Amino acid sequence: MARIALTTRLQKAITPNALRSYLAEFISTFFFVFTVVGSMMSSRRLMPDAASSDLASLVMVAVANALALSSAIYIAANVSGGHINPAVTFGMAVGGHISVLNAICYWISQMMASIMACLLLKVTTVGQHVPTYGITEEMTGFGASVLEGVLTFGLVYTVYVAGDRRHGGFGGVGPLAVGFMAGANVLATGPFSGGSMNPACAFGSAVVAGSFRNQAVYWVGPLIGAAVAGLLYDNMVYPTQSPDSLTGFSSINVS
Repeated sequence: MARIALTTRLQKAITPNALRSYLAEFISTFFFVFTVVGSMMSSRRLMPDAASSDLASLVMVAVANALALSSAIYIAANVSGGHINPAVTFGMAVGGHISVLNAICYWISQMMASIMACLLLKVTTVGQHVPTYGITEEMTGFGASVLEGVLTFGLVYTVYVAGDRRHGGFGGVGPLAVGFMAGANVLATGPFSGGSMNPACAFGSAVVAGSFRNQAVYWVGPLIGAAVAGLLYDNMVYPTQSPDSLTGFSSINVS
C-alpha cells in the first residue's frame, strides 16, 4: 500500500499541470533574481564610492525588489501560484496548501533559476563580481537569522492574507502588496542582513560568487519565519482555513 501511495504521489508530481507550474516558477524566479542581483551590481557600478552612496544603493535595491517581486508573482500566479521563494513554498507546505513532493520540485526549479540568473549576470557583465548577501560585523549569525525570520514572517503572512478568498483577497493588487512588503523590509534591514527573505536568491549568488559565508542565516531564519506565518494564519487568525481557500499566487492545484 505504501508503495502504491508513493507511486501515486510521484505520478501527481509529473502531471502536465505540475510540470507547467515548475516551469512558471523557474521563469519568474529567474527574472526576479536577475533583477535584484543585477540592481546590486548596477548600484556598485554607478556609485563605486560606497561611503557616499549607501543610501542611494539601498533605495535602488529596495525598489528593484518591490517591482520585480510584484511582477514575478503576477506572471506566475495563474500557473504555479507565484511563490518565487523557497520560504514561501515551505510556508505553503506547512499549511497543507501544496504537497511535500511538489514543494521539493518547486525548490529545485527556484534554485536552478537563481543559479542560472546569477551565472548569466556574471557572463554578460564580463566577469564582474556577483554580490552575495552578508551580515554586518556588529551582528551575530543568530541575530541575523532572527531578523531574516521576522522579515520572512511578514512577507509570507502578507501572501496568505492577500490571497485568501474568504475575505475577497486583493485580486490584482495582491502581488503589489507582497512586493511592497518586500521593498519595505529591504529598506528597514538592508544594511544589517541584506533583507534577503529568499533562500534561493541568497544561494544562487553564493554559488556563482563561490562564497557561502553565513549562508545558513538565509535558510534557517526565513524557513522558520515562513512556517510560523503559515501555522499562525491557518490555526489562529483563520482557523477554518481549507487547502483551496487561497487564491492564485498563494496556493495552486498541480494535480
